[in-house]
Amino acid sequence: MQIDPSVRSGADNYNLLTNLVVPRPIAWVTSRDESGVVNLAPFSFFNAVGADPLYVIISIGRRENGAPKDTARNIRSSGDFVVNLVTEALLGAMNISAIEFPPDESELIAANLHAAPSARVQAPRLDEAMASLECKLHQSVELGANTLFIGEIVMFHISNQLLDSRLHIHNFSPIGRLGSPSVYCRTADRFEIPRLSYEEWKRHG
Repeated sequence: MQIDPSVRSGADNYNLLTNLVVPRPIAWVTSRDESGVVNLAPFSFFNAVGADPLYVIISIGRRENGAPKDTARNIRSSGDFVVNLVTEALLGAMNISAIEFPPDESELIAANLHAAPSARVQAPRLDEAMASLECKLHQSVELGANTLFIGEIVMFHISNQLLDSRLHIHNFSPIGRLGSPSVYCRTADRFEIPRLSYEEWKRHG
């Protein structure tokens, strides 16, 4: 079956895209507005896109009335944000933070979470998160109804229990987004397959 997105509704296209491009990591973003209110919101149009420099991207849509979401407005204003990774123990709190609270009401209070100071950005990180990425805004790009924010990671915060002496990460199983509107997955079920060199493939292929 072929589906032409140009003749389908935006809702249909969104559902197709978000149920096919899976699983997607979740950026649980903390940002701060000009009055100091901390905003916390999850976004699954998110990924790592560069290692030198360290870049991540987050794509944020607009509200139904066309107004920018609090996170987008805060990032533009402050020039920084923190990506906190969502583990299963925090899934309920993340779901609460997805509610559209008024701009002057912090999701952290509603979800019974706590802010912790960041080292190199103004926005705080989430104290309960096992891993957080401090980011400075590198660039923002308008993409139709979405804004793509490119952030450079300037500091990692990683729970000591996840790291060994060689900075290898173990037993970290963040939640992923599987589909719209609210389907998630665990990442604890894993397998490994060695990567082949061209020479190995020639020998055994």
